[in-house]
Amino acid sequence: MKKLLTLALAFIMVFTMFAFTGCGEEANDDYGEGYTFTQGFDLDFPPYSYRNDEGEIGGFDVEVCQAVCEELGWKYEALPFNWDAKDMELNSGSCDCIWSGLTVEGREDDYIFSTVYSENIQKILVPEGSDIKTLADLKGKKVGVQTSTAAYDMLTSGDSKEVADTFGELVVEKTYTICFEDLKAGAIDAIAIDVTTGDYFMNNTPGFKYTDEDLQTETYAAAFRKDDTALRDKINEGLQKIVDNGKFAEIAAKYPDIEPYLTLGK
Repeated sequence: MKKLLTLALAFIMVFTMFAFTGCGEEANDDYGEGYTFTQGFDLDFPPYSYRNDEGEIGGFDVEVCQAVCEELGWKYEALPFNWDAKDMELNSGSCDCIWSGLTVEGREDDYIFSTVYSENIQKILVPEGSDIKTLADLKGKKVGVQTSTAAYDMLTSGDSKEVADTFGELVVEKTYTICFEDLKAGAIDAIAIDVTTGDYFMNNTPGFKYTDEDLQTETYAAAFRKDDTALRDKINEGLQKIVDNGKFAEIAAKYPDIEPYLTLGK
């Protein structure tokens, strides 16, 4: 009986060891070829990411993410959302990352980030005939901003709050497209906006300019849940691969509003 019990215990130990070894190998291969990677992004943030009226997705960040997935042998899925829902979508597991012109500075405690790929400047966009030239000139004016953005954060609780306190009103919209429509209609006097998005609007609709003073400079990267270091590292590996094979530069050349500010591969 003792021999049988000893053999049974030995069998259980061996089986358990193999089971754990198998699980470890599977876990290490979670992000191997065939993995389905879901990119979460702002559904209306051109030229980085968007979904048009026909439901098609596009933009610089979308194309770069698709190229990384192709390089890693992954399946790509898109999850466009309203920007103020980004944390809910990420934390619920609906997407693997937030990759859509996301500012790193001030968010280091909330996410882990990929390699920084771009610089950005927060600017004030106004009509060409506007008498607003400096930040001081915004006193008493209506200034638009997209909710849950770096510009919104800096104006409501960050380094530029003192400037915002002089505004007549801070008008918060769901997207910068709505802000720009407000500016064109004369409903607001200015927009606090990322330079690349502002350039995109100005290149497509003449008659606008930036003020002489900027709000701040910052950097962009893709954001992951704090414990997803292995996934972040695979994305960094893929980014480096598309830099080395020229695909990153090829995509960048299609987006002249963004290309001057890119830092990856330079």
